[in-house]
Amino acid sequence: MASISIRAKVQSFGGFLTAMVIPNIGAFIAWGLITALFIPTGWMPSTHFGALVGPMITYLLPLMIGYTGGSLIGGKRGGVMGGIGTIGVIVGADIPMFIGAMVMGPLGGWIIKHIDRMLEKKIPAGFEMVINNFSLGIAGMLLCLLAYEIIGPMVLEANKVVKVGIEALVSTGFLPLLSVINEPAKVLFLNNAIDQGIYYPLGMQEAAQTGKSIYFMVASNPGPGLGMLLAFTLFGKGMSKRSAPGAMIIHFLGGIHELYFPYVLMKPLMIIAMIAGGMTGTFVFSLLDAGLVAGPSPGSIFSYLALTPKGGYLATCAGVAAGTLVSFIVASIILKLEPSSEEDRFADSQDDVKQMKSEGSNRADIRFIAFACDAGMGSSAMGATTFRKRLAQAGLNIEVKHFALENIPAQADIIVTHLSLEDRARATTDKPLVLIKNYLGDQKLDQLLEDLIRSQKPVND
Repeated sequence: MASISIRAKVQSFGGFLTAMVIPNIGAFIAWGLITALFIPTGWMPSTHFGALVGPMITYLLPLMIGYTGGSLIGGKRGGVMGGIGTIGVIVGADIPMFIGAMVMGPLGGWIIKHIDRMLEKKIPAGFEMVINNFSLGIAGMLLCLLAYEIIGPMVLEANKVVKVGIEALVSTGFLPLLSVINEPAKVLFLNNAIDQGIYYPLGMQEAAQTGKSIYFMVASNPGPGLGMLLAFTLFGKGMSKRSAPGAMIIHFLGGIHELYFPYVLMKPLMIIAMIAGGMTGTFVFSLLDAGLVAGPSPGSIFSYLALTPKGGYLATCAGVAAGTLVSFIVASIILKLEPSSEEDRFADSQDDVKQMKSEGSNRADIRFIAFACDAGMGSSAMGATTFRKRLAQAGLNIEVKHFALENIPAQADIIVTHLSLEDRARATTDKPLVLIKNYLGDQKLDQLLEDLIRSQKPVND
């Protein structure tokens, strides 16, 4: 395996955080909807149903994250161990312990995994269940006590430091400056590390107290991406102009923000448009006291509207519209100033395509193609669905599925992933890679399809 770069390590860390949170997003949204409906300032205030809000955010959601994190490391026993450790940090804290759950879940999974490895082949026949249960129970008890006494208080102090820093930005009006960090990090596929690792925990804490939080909006606003893609649609050239309308629809309505990343990577000056749009949107959100009741995942306009509390639609729509307008204006100026270089950069993969054609035109043995991205949920799912349809139209019977980079199955014959994730992909698998710049339409995908058609006989022939 290739050595992994620092950026790939951070991407991998963000992917792991996402793997703990994404499976439980439905529970987060359920809590957010219950909050929006039944708290005293909600759409249908009810003390009876509103009693669910506190226990869900205090116990249910952190425990689910802790269990998921533990199971990622140590399977079902790891999940149980992670849950036991998580309850220790929950009981010892006066805030929702999402960060604590993200620590205790993987730690519990790692501990029980190593205990099981030590006990492997050393348990007398007939005593497997007794020893397995008691080893988990004793280790879980010790981990729970450790979490209650030491790890929980440490997480609380660390949380206070982060919270105080971001609250200082809010109180001084400098919250929009976070876009200077958010936008460059997002296009390097570090968006999940930011959202799930920082803003979601802070947002859930604030939402539990006030019923909404602006933290859910500072990195997920779909407006800036919409404005930039609209500029490419109107003023772009060649393939970028042709692909931008589809990317714009899926980004804004479907919430798959990864679709605009290649346009920024292709023309790095576009990061200025994204920062300007993000700062403007966050400024308007802050000015109008906007907030969402839970994290919008995916970050589509539908998620934004569904999670907007009563009386907050004007603020939500204004922030999204402002971000769209400013990013569109700045992106349009950039495209007008550099009208010729854009097409060249978007087409610079032609040489790579030729090399790929000469090196691997024989695709006769391919039966399983894996599309991979950071979380395995957004861009890779869309790319896999699109390519699967193209294969079916060509009469080829090839399995195509989508995965997170760390979960690529060994039986996959070829891996399709984004160029920015190359280091991480090569550290994860030694299978052949097809590195693309755009999951919607890329010349390397076109070439792969041509190779497959040429090498494999269609099923309807």
